[in-house]
Amino acid sequence: MADYTKPLPAISSLNRPYWEGLTQRQLIMPQCGGCGKFWYPPTPFCPECWSRDFTWQQLSGRGRVNSWVVFHQAYFSSFKDDIPYNVAEVELEEGPRLLTNLVEVDNADIQIGMAVEVCFDDVTDEVTLAKFRPRKS
Repeated sequence: MADYTKPLPAISSLNRPYWEGLTQRQLIMPQCGGCGKFWYPPTPFCPECWSRDFTWQQLSGRGRVNSWVVFHQAYFSSFKDDIPYNVAEVELEEGPRLLTNLVEVDNADIQIGMAVEVCFDDVTDEVTLAKFRPRKS
């Protein structure tokens, strides 16, 4: 693996299951045992009903583009070779929204409501990022 120079996530005891899931090619998030809500980012209680009864569950990995922007300027030097690059908000079928990058699509072809699916980018031996591509089916 080439040296990865971009910022890496701060992995903590609270979000470790999410990051470990990605390394195993699974998109997992907390789901409330009381009301059934999925949420992200992880917190020690459900943001809907405040229950502390939750388990980590695998999600479908499918969603839709809710919003996006294309950066034409590198605000951080580690992104200069990626210009222009997109950052998108994807709303997952289960409800949570993730900020991510869209891959396998030209920036000019991105649309609100575009159906996408998760794909996995191993950026280091320990960190895998969730990115999204246009849904194939």
